[in-house]
Amino acid sequence: MEIPEFVETLDREGRSLLTAAREAGVDAKVATCPDWQVRDLVRHTGMVHRWATAFVAEGHTSYHPDGGLPDLDHDELLTWFAEGHHRLVDTLADAAPDVQCWTFLPTPSPLAFWARRQAHETTVHRVDAESALGGEPSAVRAEFAVDGIDELLRGFHVRPKSRLRTEEPRVLRLRATDRPDAVWTVRLSPQPPLVERGGPVDAGVGIDAAAHAAADCEVTGPAAQLYLALWNRGPFPKVTGDASLTTLWREKSAVTWS
Repeated sequence: MEIPEFVETLDREGRSLLTAAREAGVDAKVATCPDWQVRDLVRHTGMVHRWATAFVAEGHTSYHPDGGLPDLDHDELLTWFAEGHHRLVDTLADAAPDVQCWTFLPTPSPLAFWARRQAHETTVHRVDAESALGGEPSAVRAEFAVDGIDELLRGFHVRPKSRLRTEEPRVLRLRATDRPDAVWTVRLSPQPPLVERGGPVDAGVGIDAAAHAAADCEVTGPAAQLYLALWNRGPFPKVTGDASLTTLWREKSAVTWS
């Protein structure tokens, strides 16, 4: 996906988050994050938006702390969120392609990193906001979901701080049934996971070896369902093999702010 697509997604998802928050009310419980009410979700996401904006707008080339959570509530809080989201979208849309600033995952450029990261951050929290309304969340496009799975697996979970580990080597495979090139093999051990992106598992010849390696557990389903499951926002689709690896995922894969 290209930077303008990520910025467009960020714009749309932030507005959808705000709509859901208004409909649910700030006192509503967030079903996907049981410790949060909607006000907590809005404060957190709005803080992250301002934090991200500062790197691009102010050109911080090393880590810069966030500004903390606001002492706002109800309509004032929602207005504060809308203003910060709008500024982030405008900052990313107007930034020079070669802007230099701090990042924490590998991507082609700092601007690509922040556009991608904030699009996924906001999409996941939009799902959280909609969970406060009950029912099913709005759809996530398959192409975007595949990118988000890739960011999570080959960005976040290959870092030394990942807690996704096993005492004995194990292999978890994830396969999107609606995207034949979307296959990931996650090799678990006492060390940080090793993740390989493979090709289609049923195309015959010329397939990446990762797609044929024996797996202890395989999870298959539409990309959007895998995306939500891996961000712990929905159930795993079809699971074959040792389901304890999906339990391990639930217990150890959370990406936390601190």
